[in-house]
Amino acid sequence: MPLSVFATISPKPAHFDQARSAVREILAPTRAESGCLAFDLHEGEGNGQLHLYEVWTDRAALDAHYRQDYTRAVFEQYEDWLAEPVAIVFMQPVEGPACSS
Repeated sequence: MPLSVFATISPKPAHFDQARSAVREILAPTRAESGCLAFDLHEGEGNGQLHLYEVWTDRAALDAHYRQDYTRAVFEQYEDWLAEPVAIVFMQPVEGPACSS
């Protein structure tokens, strides 16, 4: 069963643009990872937060993503940029998709 992740990133206001750019730079390589089904960045409306919606084939795929050099580099940059730790929610679907494409 796929693993969904919702991450809320709260950078310090002075580092918001840097944090957004850092995540944007890893969108393409992350989406190319074999276990990535979705990796979408969203910006909160006026709240200074970034939100990542991710879907992985399983926990092992997510763990492999966390081991990537580019992912670890962003995590290291966040040490100085964040106003608070990243809030991560792990989810699994209760039923299949409700919408068709």
